[in-house]
Amino acid sequence: MWGYLTLLPAFLAFWATTGIWIVFAIAVANRTVNLSEGFPYISLCGSYPPQSCIFGQLLNMGAAMAGWICILRYHQLRDWGVRKWPNQLILWTGLLASLGTSVVGNFQEKNQKPTHLAGAFLAFILGNLYFWLQLLLQWRMKSLPQPGGPWIGPLRLGLCCLCTVLIMAMIVLHSQELRSASAICEWATAMLLFGLFGLFSVDFSGLDGCTLCLQPRSGLSPPRPPPASPVSLPVQLSQAP
Repeated sequence: MWGYLTLLPAFLAFWATTGIWIVFAIAVANRTVNLSEGFPYISLCGSYPPQSCIFGQLLNMGAAMAGWICILRYHQLRDWGVRKWPNQLILWTGLLASLGTSVVGNFQEKNQKPTHLAGAFLAFILGNLYFWLQLLLQWRMKSLPQPGGPWIGPLRLGLCCLCTVLIMAMIVLHSQELRSASAICEWATAMLLFGLFGLFSVDFSGLDGCTLCLQPRSGLSPPRPPPASPVSLPVQLSQAP
């Protein structure tokens, strides 16, 4: 059954992909980027108003959805029997990648370049690492469920490999002043990462919903339950003469 948790990763992929191309179209239309000078980086398209406002809101909402997906995946892996420390490593890698995405949207390259580059590092490098850790976990634990059929694993492996190659090419081409080719690699990497998040729809296909459960810290006694009914105190009323 395709519930709202199943649709969340697919919606994130659609939201992010559509959004950054809309930002690109606005930047080209108002000539804040010039295609005759080369293909622009994603960040350059979102550096100037009015599209910078759309770019920031787009990435903030995308980062929130990505973080929520990482939390859902953490609980799913925990329920499948994954140990705490590797599961938490995967979770924090994904959350830091989501944080980097938000930083990229809020600190434009032309205003805060060092902060912007730090966010891009978290978004691209840790984002790619997050999916490699997912693949490593499934390779080490053969007993994990494999929703969606045998094609999911090879597809994820191919996308992760291609994403890694594109990130390396992007860095090398940028260092050699081949900015247009580097920008194309950046756009392709972003599309692949969005697609990898979208594939979580297959893993979440068996989820109907989620509940929040609060547990006391170990060593602390649970809070006392409230009384079943209010305590009534007998009061004698005397009639005035």
